[in-house]
Amino acid sequence: MIGARVFCITPTLQRTSSIFFFPKIPTRPVFRFSPVARSIVAMSSTTTSKTQEELDSIFKQKRVVRSTVRKSLKAMDPSLKTQQDDAIQNTVLEAPWFKSCRRLCAYISCKSLNEVDTSKILSEILKHPDTMAQKKLYVPRVEDKNSNMCMLHISHMDDLIANSMNILEPASVDAQGNEREDVMQADEPIDLFILPGLAFDRCGRRLGRGGGYYDTFLKRYMDRAKEKNWSNPLMVALSYSPQILEDGSIPVTPNDVLIDALVTPSGVVPISPRAIERM
Repeated sequence: MIGARVFCITPTLQRTSSIFFFPKIPTRPVFRFSPVARSIVAMSSTTTSKTQEELDSIFKQKRVVRSTVRKSLKAMDPSLKTQQDDAIQNTVLEAPWFKSCRRLCAYISCKSLNEVDTSKILSEILKHPDTMAQKKLYVPRVEDKNSNMCMLHISHMDDLIANSMNILEPASVDAQGNEREDVMQADEPIDLFILPGLAFDRCGRRLGRGGGYYDTFLKRYMDRAKEKNWSNPLMVALSYSPQILEDGSIPVTPNDVLIDALVTPSGVVPISPRAIERM
């Protein structure tokens, strides 16, 4: 696929500049932690006050960035948003890395949250299993208010129901009353995660909406993959143009999971070495 290749300067990989416009969000300097996957951080008695101050500063920066990006998304022209939805979804559906995947987790977009639409991607998988190479699809279900969610297997769009937030998610049991398969109990690894987010940059930083659901789940899944000696899935996020920010504008903590690539209205932005190789 022809797409924009955007790189970030790291100690091990040199990346050139992007053709995208990345609006600058004013924040204090970002504390640079090593790019580790999310882990639940418990502040022990040995934690210094300076470290707590740094974390508090980062959380405050995140709130500032979230507020700015939400305003930008709310101000997007609806027709432009529709055009970008179509372009992003078509890019995914036509991508070799998507066509070749057999098991994937994908989010169900919510219009009120201004998330990139995934309805076409999901319906194509579920309506045309033959042309989609019989992909096995798992989608999120929120379990509680403590950042816990699961990913359950669905076979039809009718498997989805609206929760208390009017967001579609799978019922815990199917039409026959059988419990749906949880990806955490699956016998085979996931090839691809299609992820939402509020903001992203070219270094793989992803800013969620503050609940911590995806970072918590992704850490759990990667721990399971390590146990099973599976390769980690390709982490691909979908992004409108205003969500792509200047490098360093997204504050991070050791809890934050980095993405491998972005799909934007202008094409694919591979970030990690394996994404660069595969995309």
